[in-house]
Amino acid sequence: MAWQSTRMIRRRYLTSLAPALLLAACTTTAPVRAPVAEKPANLHEAGLERVIGKTATQLVALFGEADLDGREGQARRLQFVGPACVLDAYLYPASAGAEPVVTYLDARLPAGDDIDRASCIAALSRRTAAP
Repeated sequence: MAWQSTRMIRRRYLTSLAPALLLAACTTTAPVRAPVAEKPANLHEAGLERVIGKTATQLVALFGEADLDGREGQARRLQFVGPACVLDAYLYPASAGAEPVVTYLDARLPAGDDIDRASCIAALSRRTAAP
């Protein structure tokens, strides 16, 4: 009879552990990896190499004076507006004390719809080339 009570205790114990064991079996123990710094996708798009990585002075030489020059902390946004599109260039310093360079671009039609960034760069480049 003593062996039956021991058996019942074991059964209750195992029954109470079953949900925890099932839940533990569902978890993964894969190591957590640190995020890998990837190059922004816009570096791979044709036509953007004329602007990505350029300084504000180089942008002004390419497009003329910016229509809007905004700053927030170390970040800077230059906006160039043409009849075909509006281009926002976001400049950030690569390291402390370094001159900010373009790291991201956004382009849109004057009405606000998205437009291909390389096409906008080409259109704005032509506005300064006109006599």
